[in-house]
Amino acid sequence: MRQTVAGPAQAPRATEPASPEVEVELELAGVRHGFGELKVIDRLDLRVGRGETVAVVGPSGCGKSTLLELAAGLSEPRSGRLSVEGVETAAGRLRRSAYMPQRDLLLPWLTAIDNAALAPRLRGLSRERARREAAPLFERLGLDGFQRARPAELSGGMRQRVAFARTLLTGKPLLLLDEPFAALDAITRADLQTWLIDALRAEPRTVLLVTHDVEEALYLADRVLVLSQRPARSLFAEPSPADRAQPRAEAVTDPAFVTARERALLALAGGEWPR
Repeated sequence: MRQTVAGPAQAPRATEPASPEVEVELELAGVRHGFGELKVIDRLDLRVGRGETVAVVGPSGCGKSTLLELAAGLSEPRSGRLSVEGVETAAGRLRRSAYMPQRDLLLPWLTAIDNAALAPRLRGLSRERARREAAPLFERLGLDGFQRARPAELSGGMRQRVAFARTLLTGKPLLLLDEPFAALDAITRADLQTWLIDALRAEPRTVLLVTHDVEEALYLADRVLVLSQRPARSLFAEPSPADRAQPRAEAVTDPAFVTARERALLALAGGEWPR
């Protein structure tokens, strides 16, 4: 059973991982960032424990995607400290994290399995060895039989699964997922949320997930971090009450889950955590 929602006095701060015994995989301390005169992130603190999934929600344009890019080492913060596995350099963060952007970015001239196998190919494996490494994931992720299909022949949900397989095959300990299901219809999105939970159970990783969907955040993550309007600052991080051993329909209608969802929506609407 998952931990139930605590009130503001009991809930962990955003700087705390889910458990003091868990080693910290990703840490931000006083991170600030912007573009020219535009301030995007303001004194953001966050600690994500190894094997933990943290979801980030916030208003559109508040800096959620920028946060992932900083964590991935694609840019450096203006100030503050940001590390992955204790390594603070951009190159070091890049070597330890895998970034999955909103669009699947599959290469249209490659088959599904060759798209997924790009990471092992970049490590120097031959095409056949890379395909053999990717093949078990295709069966596990419900893609068996579609190895030779081109991206244009796949549904949106299948394309997202190929993109996720490609992300897993990097072998990186930290996965940075930016709105992975945003372009999908509601039914496919719900199915893929359940699929993602199963996939991470089979291939455990540390995950920082950005989404605009509060229900998705609470269902997928161990903790949810709510950000303010730009420049983004942490309003609060609260543990999710979702019991992911239950079917999704039961988990998201549980009274504790509904209460947590309403509190998160109030935080987004009011710009502060509801008391």
